[in-house]
Amino acid sequence: MRKLLLGTTALAAAATLSTNAALADVAISGSMEFTYESRSSNVTSTDGTQFGSDSDMVINFTNKTDSGLDLTYRVDFHTDGGAFANDETSLAIAGGFGKIVLGYDDHAADAYTIDESDLIGEDAAPAVGSMSISTSSSAPADNDAIKVSYHLPAMGGLTAGIGHSDGGYVGGSDTTSMGAQYAMEAAGASITLGMTSTTTENSTQDIDQENMGLKIVSGDISLILSSGQYESNDEERDNSGASISYNMPNGMTVGAYTFKSEDDLDAGEEYTRSGVEVKYPIASGLTAFINVDDYEYKLGTDADSDGAGSSDSGTQSKLTIQAAF
Repeated sequence: MRKLLLGTTALAAAATLSTNAALADVAISGSMEFTYESRSSNVTSTDGTQFGSDSDMVINFTNKTDSGLDLTYRVDFHTDGGAFANDETSLAIAGGFGKIVLGYDDHAADAYTIDESDLIGEDAAPAVGSMSISTSSSAPADNDAIKVSYHLPAMGGLTAGIGHSDGGYVGGSDTTSMGAQYAMEAAGASITLGMTSTTTENSTQDIDQENMGLKIVSGDISLILSSGQYESNDEERDNSGASISYNMPNGMTVGAYTFKSEDDLDAGEEYTRSGVEVKYPIASGLTAFINVDDYEYKLGTDADSDGAGSSDSGTQSKLTIQAAF
């Protein structure tokens, strides 16, 4: 009798688990990029050709509670180079109050940033021999540290969010990130204005990053103007960028972009970049990109210790084959 009771209990528990699991929808997506890059550089270590790859897999579990809350458990795996690393793991809870995101994910500001790279599919800037210069007007750079974020429900054309990353015990650096976008229609065009701000605590001087961007879409033409600032110990960078793209009738997209960063505290340090991109859909889920970048980096005459390296200029041409699943 006892064995029968235990068996019945186990079957009931399994049935309950099966029923609960059936309530969750599971979506798996992935992408793989293979690149061939040819670079003409004044620095020997970055002159020549090379292959590259970037792959990613995302699993989303979604569910709706009896009270009407939408739950999303998201796991993002970086699967490149034979490695299988967990990049992001987060839980999103959404309802009439907005959305709360808990776990390892991007800064809240990332959802509201508008910069020159948003119209470009393959926007990775040519690397230079210094880490003390910006290569985009985005703010901030992606940081997948554990954090909590809150996004307000849309109010007309206004969306906004704020997030906090706790650096841990004494000696850690907390980060507060916030952003907003306002979208409207004018003269037959869609116009979106975005603003973001991020502050990370630092022992000498806090790291402050800001971004402002304007996006205009009129028919098949899109335009972005953006600016950004970065301030920290011995760093005061002013960034500006612009891009334009055109969707052709055959499905091809052509784009052009430009960017400039100057550090006011490191006299003469400057990075400029301009380029063009052609995006061609080969087939459903398979796309080719051709990018040509012309860049110049000036180390400056008063660079700090972060500016170790040398001045560089050159041209980078890249072919990318991208598959999405």
